[in-house]
Amino acid sequence: MTAEWQRRRAFWQILLIAAGLLVLTVISAGSVYLVNKARDDSKWVVHTIEAENQINALLLEIRRAESATRGYLLTQGADFKADHDKAVAAIIPALDRLTRLTGDNPAQRESIEKLSAAIETRLGQFAREVDFVQQGQLDKATALVREAASADTTAEIGKVAAVMIQEEERLFRLRTVNSDRSQTLAASMTGIGSGLVVLLALISTWLVRRSAGARDEAEARLRDANVNLEAVVDERTADLREANNEIQRFAYIVSHDLRSPLVNIMGFTSELEELGGDIFRRIGGLTHVPADGPPPSTGEIALEGPDKQLSADFSEALGFIKSSIAKMDRLISAILNLTREGRREFQPEKIDTSELIEAIVSTLAHQAAEAQAEIHIAPLPDLVSDRLALEQIFSNLIDNAVKYLKPGTPGEIRIRGRTKLGYAIFEISDNGRGIDPKDHQRIFDLFRRAGTQDKPGQGIGLAHVRALVRRLGGTMSVSSELNTGSTFTITLPITWNTSNRNADQ
Repeated sequence: MTAEWQRRRAFWQILLIAAGLLVLTVISAGSVYLVNKARDDSKWVVHTIEAENQINALLLEIRRAESATRGYLLTQGADFKADHDKAVAAIIPALDRLTRLTGDNPAQRESIEKLSAAIETRLGQFAREVDFVQQGQLDKATALVREAASADTTAEIGKVAAVMIQEEERLFRLRTVNSDRSQTLAASMTGIGSGLVVLLALISTWLVRRSAGARDEAEARLRDANVNLEAVVDERTADLREANNEIQRFAYIVSHDLRSPLVNIMGFTSELEELGGDIFRRIGGLTHVPADGPPPSTGEIALEGPDKQLSADFSEALGFIKSSIAKMDRLISAILNLTREGRREFQPEKIDTSELIEAIVSTLAHQAAEAQAEIHIAPLPDLVSDRLALEQIFSNLIDNAVKYLKPGTPGEIRIRGRTKLGYAIFEISDNGRGIDPKDHQRIFDLFRRAGTQDKPGQGIGLAHVRALVRRLGGTMSVSSELNTGSTFTITLPITWNTSNRNADQ
């Protein structure tokens, strides 16, 4: 399985997923729209039926009122009077409801105005007819009935109602067609969408099975490779560990063996210094011997001219030799300390970090007072780690912070700590002279120093600190600018993994 083939497969999978999401989105949006439209069309169909039914209900109440009025005229019965009152009372609410139902149609609003006028006229006739009957003036009531019949008010009401019914039937047919079309489109969209979903599901299933087969094949090859890789890693790890041990032994032997010739050089240098003194005293004595006089006394004789300069040059050369021997001795001692520390096994234990750093700060109180520095310690997280390694790490960093403060400026050193995802993060910051960004990596190299070399040191402190931090499973970094101070950040596991203890040895 080549990388190009994997990229193409990933591209087509992403494209298929995007297409599926697009199709599902379109289908969902279209289905929602069509379903809502079908619901609205069906609502209008129901609305049309309600309007037509309301027209018929209004006509029914008017006919009931007419029938009850005539029955009351003929019999003067209370039942007919009650039916009349009930029918008349229902006419106006029925007309109002019909007005609301047909208010969306301008043609129906015009018909409603005509219908309302005719119904108002007819209700007035009903009221007068009933009043004449109640007053016993049956002849006037009969005449009024005949007058209403000749005016044909009821027929006018029926005619307007028929026009309105025809309009509602027209709307019913139109809205029914729209509703059927919307429902058909919604069903078609659902069917097409379902088919596409099934098709995408089949394609996805095929791709998943194909990918699973390729993955299984890759896993099988990976297992075979891992079997060989583990053996190779174990072999090379053993070789690296042996090489590391050999390097440490070599460094110890070399540094130890260098001590012997260095001691000889130091001894011969001292003898050479004494011999040089005797030689220059003899030269001085010979210079002051008279041609025919007695030899000079054995006391100190001052050199003059070229002899005096030669003596000064000789002393200066011996001084350089002795200074170089002392520096080499310190470097050899540092190498020995590093090799001893590299062979030491770490012993994890529960450590109160605040107490440990406070003890370190107390040992540096004199140096801090001389530098006019204040050291602030914030609450720090506790660790399970090697105590001696932590003491060396923080002692070196705090000592450097005190050592490299700016002269004449009150020093301020802050030590902070926090936890994150199982790690403790410590920051040691100061307002000292700072470090040039181009030297941020240089300061961690063995025997390398940065900035003005006005402080004693061999250039192994930070290299040793970083090595200890790495052995403890952590990381170390620095953030600094010249004349703005420095911040060293150390990240250490809160609980050191003792199963990997001393695995680097």
